[in-house]
Amino acid sequence: MLNLMSVSQLSNIQPNRILVITLRYLGDTLLATPLISSLKQAYPGANIDVLTYKANAGMLENNPDINQLITLTGTKKTFDFLKLLARLFNRYDLAISTQTGDRPTLFAAVAGKISLGFVPEESGKAWWKKLLLSDWLVFKNDCSHAVLENLRFCQRLSIKPCYKLTPPEPSNQFQLPEGLSRPYAIVHIMPQWRYKEWHVTGWKAVIEFLQQQGLSIVLSGSQQAEELKRLEHLQNCLSLPALNLAGQLSLAQLSALIRHAELFIGPDTGITHLSAATGTTTFAVFGPTDPRKWAPWPLNFAEDRVPFSSLGTQHVDNVILIQGQTKQSCLPCQFEGCEKHRNSYSKCLDQLTAPHIIDIICKTLPKITHSHLTL
Repeated sequence: MLNLMSVSQLSNIQPNRILVITLRYLGDTLLATPLISSLKQAYPGANIDVLTYKANAGMLENNPDINQLITLTGTKKTFDFLKLLARLFNRYDLAISTQTGDRPTLFAAVAGKISLGFVPEESGKAWWKKLLLSDWLVFKNDCSHAVLENLRFCQRLSIKPCYKLTPPEPSNQFQLPEGLSRPYAIVHIMPQWRYKEWHVTGWKAVIEFLQQQGLSIVLSGSQQAEELKRLEHLQNCLSLPALNLAGQLSLAQLSALIRHAELFIGPDTGITHLSAATGTTTFAVFGPTDPRKWAPWPLNFAEDRVPFSSLGTQHVDNVILIQGQTKQSCLPCQFEGCEKHRNSYSKCLDQLTAPHIIDIICKTLPKITHSHLTL
C-alpha cells in the first residue's frame, strides 16, 4: 500500500485515531497493554481502539487508555472477516499489529492510513506483508521478552515506552466473595495446555501448607468442563475446604480478588501474568517455556532489558519464578512438552516436588510484613 516511511516521518505523526491489534491468547492481550499505555502517553488526545478476540476482551475491561474494544470470534468465517475489514477500511490514522499472522497484518494494512506490524523472520512468509504495511519490524524469535518486543514500536515512533501492565478493573467496588475471609491465597492450577501443568499431588501439598499458615484458599479457573472436574477432584483430596470460584468471576473481578490476596501461585498461563500485573506476590511455576520471553512481568520493572534469566528460581520485585529442581540440560527447551505437542507431559514439571516449592515459599514469605505469614 505504502512505501516504507522514514524515521522522521513516523516521529512527526500526530494521530487522532489509533488501532492496536492483538489476536492471540489471553496473556498476550495483557502483555500488549504497555504499548497501549505508551501510545496514550505520547498522544493523549488520540482515541485508541483495540481489536482482539471476544474471549480475551475481559482482560481489557475498564482500561483507561482504551476508547473502544472491537472483538472477533475465534471462528474463521470468511464473510465476517471481510465485513469487518470493510468496516475498518482507512478508519485510523495509525494501526499497529502486534502479531505476525495473516489476519492481524491485513487488519493493520486496511485499517490504518499508516500501518505498522511485525513480520516473520522467514523471508518467504514476509514479503507480501512488507509490501502491505507502511513500516514493519522483524519479530525476534530469540528470547526478548514479549513486553519488550511490543515496545519496539515505541522506538520506531520515537515515543517514550511505558513498561507497566494495566490489569482489568471491575465496574463496582471490590467485595470479598461470600464465604471467604482474609487473609487468603489464590491458587490457579490449570494452564491452557497440558504440557505446562504441574501435578495434583504437588498442588495438594502446597495448598495444605498454606492452610497451615492460617491462609484461606481460593481456587480460580475457567468454566471449561475438564478444568472444573480437575478442581473438584483437588477439593476432594484436601484435608480442609477451599473456596472454588472457577468460572464464577469475570477477569476484572478476579483481578480485584488477586490484588487483595496475600499471594498467588500458578503455572505458566495468562492468569499468572494477570496476578503479577496487580502487584500481588506471585509464584510462577514454569516448565519448558523460556522465562526470558514469557515470565510474568514484575510490577515495578521499568527497564529495557529482560527481567529473568533462562533457568532456575529467581525473585524480581513481586514475581518469584520457579523453574526446575535440578540443572537439567534441556531446560528451557521451548518445546511443547517432551512429546512436542500441547497435550504432552513435561518431565521437568512432573519431577518438580512440593517440598521444593514450599521451601521457596518459606524463604520468601518472611519478607512480607504480616505476622500470620511468619514461619
